[in-house]
Amino acid sequence: MPFRIPIGPYHPALEEPYKLSIQSRGEIVEDVTIEVGFVHRGIELLAQRRNYIQDLVLVERVCGICSNIHTLTFCMAAEEIAGMQVPDRARFIRTIMAELERLHSHLLWAGIGSEDIGFQTMFMEIYALREQVMDVLEAISGNRVNYAMNCIGGVNRDITDPEGVLRAVRSIREGIQKTVIPIFTQNRTILGRTRGVGILTRDEAVTYGVVGPIARASGLAIDVRQDFPYAAYEDLGFQIVTQDSCDVTARVVVRALEMLESCRLIEKALLELPGGPIRPSELVTVVPPGETMMRVEAPRGEVVYYLKSDGSDTPARVKIRTPSDLNLPAIRAMARGQALGDMAIIQASVDPCCSCTDR
Repeated sequence: MPFRIPIGPYHPALEEPYKLSIQSRGEIVEDVTIEVGFVHRGIELLAQRRNYIQDLVLVERVCGICSNIHTLTFCMAAEEIAGMQVPDRARFIRTIMAELERLHSHLLWAGIGSEDIGFQTMFMEIYALREQVMDVLEAISGNRVNYAMNCIGGVNRDITDPEGVLRAVRSIREGIQKTVIPIFTQNRTILGRTRGVGILTRDEAVTYGVVGPIARASGLAIDVRQDFPYAAYEDLGFQIVTQDSCDVTARVVVRALEMLESCRLIEKALLELPGGPIRPSELVTVVPPGETMMRVEAPRGEVVYYLKSDGSDTPARVKIRTPSDLNLPAIRAMARGQALGDMAIIQASVDPCCSCTDR
């Protein structure tokens, strides 16, 4: 007999408020509907009522986990309209911050995924590594969450101790190599709960238009850092990570290997960090008339900002598209035909962000 089970909008398996309505026949899921919008904040409208300096503070709060990416994309859009050239040192620092944030986000997800499986020991190991990443972010920016690093034309803070950051990142990489990678790729508990679960085929990934690690775990070699290089990625050389099994295991492995690539990029950027200024000599408060679209690879996938300027100190239009906008609907394809007891890890494997979605 079919029955419907509501999960959320507030539920232990969901870290943020969105609702899954599961239609199930016995223990097998037949269909899922997804509802969002429970914490809508109207950030886009607010951004059109504040000046560019205030908007940097505002868009950084679209998401607490990938706050740096939002200010980076906003600044890059404004710089594109204004025809500004960002100093080389600032480009490298932006790349370092973006990859540290990716490390933080992937480790946060890995810890939550371990907890959903019931692997408490792994959860504690991963969160100890996450603390090290947050210590590095704090050492550079002075903040553990909203870093306030980006400004239009460059960055607000320099990296004054590259050797110290390099030592910390090498320690984090060693922890990922010795703990996270082996357990996520070899442990029977992890593989037993994730292999063959929540399959999103390559064709389904194209149909739903998924981005980021979800797309790459379904065999799609798409990444803004590769396809439309920005910051210092072209200088550093980027290596994309993909998997073909299309299941939760693939999403786990993609994120795990991406953490190693992030460490490599950070180490190389620190070793090759150019000298020179980090921002314009004068604060940019007005952007010339024009419009542009800018894209950046956030931890969850492609973030897109549309920015229109009328030549004043306030944007005429700000439109934001986040990766969870595209990835959340794909839970429906992943869930059909799966066991009801696997729904927690299936939805967690998408790494949904309702803060971004309900901006």
